[in-house]
Amino acid sequence: MTGFFSSFSLSAVNWMLIVLCALLIGMSKTGVPGVSMIVVPMLALIFGGKQSTGILLPILIMADVFAVVYYHRDAKWKHLLRALPWAFAGLLVALWIGNLVNDEQFKRIIAITVFISVALMIWKDYYYKKEFTPDKWWFAALMGIVGGFATMIGNVAGPIFAIYLLAMHLNKKSFIGTNAWFFFIINLSKFPLQMFVWKNINMNTLMVDILVFPAIAFGAWLGIFIVKRIPEKAYKWFVIVITVVSAFLILI
Repeated sequence: MTGFFSSFSLSAVNWMLIVLCALLIGMSKTGVPGVSMIVVPMLALIFGGKQSTGILLPILIMADVFAVVYYHRDAKWKHLLRALPWAFAGLLVALWIGNLVNDEQFKRIIAITVFISVALMIWKDYYYKKEFTPDKWWFAALMGIVGGFATMIGNVAGPIFAIYLLAMHLNKKSFIGTNAWFFFIINLSKFPLQMFVWKNINMNTLMVDILVFPAIAFGAWLGIFIVKRIPEKAYKWFVIVITVVSAFLILI
């Protein structure tokens, strides 16, 4: 056990931030959008670029289970199946690129992906018009490829897939349910690739994930509880500002 803790040299502050990340992931998966965007740059600062994605992925999968169990009846499989094959293609492109770059370059890719995702989030919330986003096969292909790339490189595909789902004019529960199943399937697919190709998931990283499971569970419950109560605009700009600042810090 001593070797496990020393392998990451985690301070008490690091552990508090990791627990906070697990809480936010749980909340985001059960209907509180945007808060998980802070997690990606925060974990990259603690563990490094590629290693942070190995820590984060099992946390995402555990949180996905809560979301799928609660919202499984609300998924719209027609829209899901249109995007999944393209998402797998984007995932494989990112897998290949991830093996070509070093950790500093990987962190830069994460930061750039975060900036793009934040820009898409702002566009979605303040400039989105229903008649503008097409419900066409090529749009599903584009969002699937970009989303697959973003989720493999930095687990920041949420805003990208949200734009695709908005084009389908889904109600709130269908939006959350379809989103939950998409990321559950994609994240499960990424697990063996990261374990055996990138080799950034091992017993030490999994122990970190297991230790923060209570925070994931509490975050999932909290997300369900507040999804209809929290004022979105009050926290959304906070999330955007903190995410952009954190992404800049990755580049230092």
